[in-house]
Amino acid sequence: MQPDFKKFSVDETSAEESRPGAALRAGLSGCPWRDYEEMLRAVNLRPTRQRMALGWLLFSKGGRHITAELLREEAVRAKINVSLATVYNTLNQFTEVGLLRQVGVDGAKSYFDTNPTDHDHFFVSGEEVLFDIPDGDVEFGKLPVAPDGFEIDRVDVVVRLRRKKDAPETA
Repeated sequence: MQPDFKKFSVDETSAEESRPGAALRAGLSGCPWRDYEEMLRAVNLRPTRQRMALGWLLFSKGGRHITAELLREEAVRAKINVSLATVYNTLNQFTEVGLLRQVGVDGAKSYFDTNPTDHDHFFVSGEEVLFDIPDGDVEFGKLPVAPDGFEIDRVDVVVRLRRKKDAPETA
């Protein structure tokens, strides 16, 4: 069972109104396909068939953390014919325009979060589960000074968890 975490979907208005798609979420048409088309146009992405279909899979299920491989599996089950390369390209394009947030959990695996606002994550090692840390639970006393010519863009915190050996599994 995945712990409760803050849900997000394109059907909700975000507290951060400057977030991409906020204006769209405030005035949804009631037609998901049209809403995804408007969301893509709002961030200057052409609403291709593949982007529309993958956007529907990503954003229609509320807040989620997903890998490219899992999204490709969902697409195949939904009879959406896209290659893994197309899925990666689309996820990276959505990330570049601020619709998604990429969260690296190790050198080879990244999750894509449908909530692109600044927040931190727990990662359960061995179970490949990523979920949000409640707001305010991570505090920093001091960040390093950025080297000359640079500025800090963002700070990502991923707290890695493992089950205690004597803890019962949760269903």
